[in-house]
Amino acid sequence: MSANTVLNISSGPHVRSGWTTRKIMFTVAASLVPAAAVGVYVYGLQALWVILTCVLSAVATEFIFDALTNRPNTWTDGSAVVTGLMLALTLSPTVPLYIPILGSVFAIGVVKCCFGGLGKNFINPALAARCFLLISFTDEMTTYTVDGVSAATPLANLVAGKAVNVTNMFLGTTNGVIGSCVLALLIGGLILWALDIIHGQICFSVLIGFTLFVGFFGGQGFDPAFLAAHLCGGGVVLGAFFMATDYVTSPVSRLGQTVYGVLIGVLGAMFRVFGGSADSFSYAIIIGNLLTPLIDTYIVSKPYAFRRKAVRVQNGEPKKTARDVLPKPVVVLTVIALISGLVLSSCFRVTKDTIAEQDRAKAAAAYKSVLPDAETFTFLDEKTAPFAGKTYGSGFGNARINEAVEGLDASGNVIGYGISASSMEGYNGEVTLTVGVTPDGKITNIAYTVLKETPGKGMLWEEAAYKSRFNGKPATKLELDGGGETGVDGISGVTITSKATVNAVNAALDFYNNVIKEAAE
Repeated sequence: MSANTVLNISSGPHVRSGWTTRKIMFTVAASLVPAAAVGVYVYGLQALWVILTCVLSAVATEFIFDALTNRPNTWTDGSAVVTGLMLALTLSPTVPLYIPILGSVFAIGVVKCCFGGLGKNFINPALAARCFLLISFTDEMTTYTVDGVSAATPLANLVAGKAVNVTNMFLGTTNGVIGSCVLALLIGGLILWALDIIHGQICFSVLIGFTLFVGFFGGQGFDPAFLAAHLCGGGVVLGAFFMATDYVTSPVSRLGQTVYGVLIGVLGAMFRVFGGSADSFSYAIIIGNLLTPLIDTYIVSKPYAFRRKAVRVQNGEPKKTARDVLPKPVVVLTVIALISGLVLSSCFRVTKDTIAEQDRAKAAAAYKSVLPDAETFTFLDEKTAPFAGKTYGSGFGNARINEAVEGLDASGNVIGYGISASSMEGYNGEVTLTVGVTPDGKITNIAYTVLKETPGKGMLWEEAAYKSRFNGKPATKLELDGGGETGVDGISGVTITSKATVNAVNAALDFYNNVIKEAAE
C-alpha cells in the first residue's frame, strides 16, 4: 500500500492551529506590558518592584511545586508569568513586598497547582489571590497614596458622590492600582481580540451588561461622563478583557459566553451600586467562574451541521415536554432561589423596625453624650426640614445636616444644642456625628453615630482621646491641623477621615450660627 493511501486514525481535535499554549501566554503577557509600563511611569520604581516580585514569585512557586511533586516542568509555558503580571496590576504600588509574594504563592501553589495545574483550576488564580489578599490584608490592599499622601481612589470618590476627572482615570494618571491605565488595557485587549485569542462575546457582554445596569440603577441615568467614570474605575476593563476571558474558567459555547459575560457585568454593577465597597468587580468574575460548569451543562453548542428538530421528526420522537425544557436541577435551583428571596425579604421586614429603633437609640445616646446635663430634648424639625437630603452650604465638601435638638434642663432652660451632620467623603463612605454646642457658642463634645473607617486608623477618631480635641473650641469654622483656638489636630496618616470629621463638624457649626442662633435672636 502506498504511503498516500494510508489512513491515520486519531482522536480529535482534527483541525489544529499554530497557536501553542506558550505562544498564547506570552502574547497575553506582551499585551499587558503597556499597562504595566504606564503604572511604573506614574507610580515609580516601587510599582516595578511589585511587578517583578509578583512574576518571579509565581514562576518560582510553579517550579518548586513541580520539583517537589515530580511533575514535568511547566513553568516555561508562560502561564505563571501571566498570572503574576495580572496579580501585580491589581495591587496598589505601595503594598509591602511580602503581599505580592504571598499572593503569587496562593495563586500558583493553591489555586492552580493543587487542583492539577494549567487547565484544571476552577477559578482565575490571579483573581482568587487578589480576593485572598483583600480579606487577609485589608488595610494594606486598600491604602493608596499620591506623592506620599493617603487618598481615596477616584472610584471611591465617585461612589461617595464627588466629582472625578475621567480623563485622568482613562490615562491612569491618578491614584489607584498599578494597572489603572484604561487606554493601555484597551489597546492590549483589542489586540488580543483581533488575534482571536480572547472571545468578544465575553468581554463586550461584560461591558454592555455593566453599563446598562449602572445606567438604569446608578442614580444618574445614562449620563456619558458618569458611565465613563464607572467603566474606567474598579478594574472593569482589566476584568472584562483579561480576567473573565480565561479559557479554563469561562464557558465553551458562544451563547454561554454571552450569558456568562452579562452575568459578570450585572453582578459587578450591582455590587458597585448597592454594595458597601466600590472595589468588588473581582468577586463578580469569581462568581461567574463558579457558575461556568452550570452554564456549560445547559447551554451546549450544536455539533456541526446537526439539526435537532429534523432528527426528532425523522425518528418520530415526541415533542418536548415541560420536564425536557426545565430539567429538574434548574427547577430545584429556581425554587431554592425563590424561597431564599422570600426568607430574606421576611427577615428584612421583621427586623426593619428593630433596626430603626436601634438607630433612634444610638442617636439619643449621642445627644446625651454631647449634652450630658440635659433632661429632655426638643427636636428642631422645622429648622432642619429645608436641608433634608441635600448637600449643605459650601466649603464643607459633601456634607449634610440630618437633625437638630434643643437640650433642656429640669427647669426647662436651654443648656445647649445637638446637631447631627454627615460627611459623605470618609475613606469608606459616610461619616455621621453629633456636635454639642452651648448657648454661648462653645463645643461640648462630639459623638459618632456612623463611622466605618479602617480599624487602627480612621476608627481612632471614635476614641475619647481624639474626639476631645474639639472640646471647648469656639463654634466658628475650624481648621484641620491649623494653629490657634480654631485649629484641630488631625491623626497622622488618617487624612481622609480627619478631613471628613472636620467638614461635618463645620457644617453643624455653620447650621448653629446661621439657622439656630439667628432664629433665637
